[in-house]
Amino acid sequence: MRMNEGVEWAAHCCLMLDWLDAGRPVPTAKLAAAFEVPPAYLNKQLQALVRAGILTSTAGVRGGFQLARPLTKITMMDVVAAIEGPEEAFQCTEIRQRGPGVGTPERILRTPCAVNAAMRRAETQWRKALAAQTLADVSAAVTRKAPKVAEQTREWYETA
Repeated sequence: MRMNEGVEWAAHCCLMLDWLDAGRPVPTAKLAAAFEVPPAYLNKQLQALVRAGILTSTAGVRGGFQLARPLTKITMMDVVAAIEGPEEAFQCTEIRQRGPGVGTPERILRTPCAVNAAMRRAETQWRKALAAQTLADVSAAVTRKAPKVAEQTREWYETA
């Protein structure tokens, strides 16, 4: 499975917004410059976070984005679902009913095939792991490795 790069961008922007603690909206252009990504594409990801209730947006010259809730209330699964959508990653097309499976009795087809069941179990575990990890947890992990990250982020923002 491959996730859209927007998931990475969205998670990093949420962390940055928290570290900036700007008290005012942060423009897309500033966020895009921080990560050297295209502003128009990043804006689409940020708007998806707004629709998911993760960010708020303010229009206009002094507009931009702010966190809608604290990082402790935003899970990695929230970010993934906002960008990728809530659909399941694996889509079973019931190919077991083709070729040598043509004519398989209905009673056998009532239960999901073993491939489908295995993929569902794996995806359930993946989603649970992402849902158990908040952006505050991620921020704490970053801060342990780079204790001055918030301070450096604020300095960059004020001078960029």
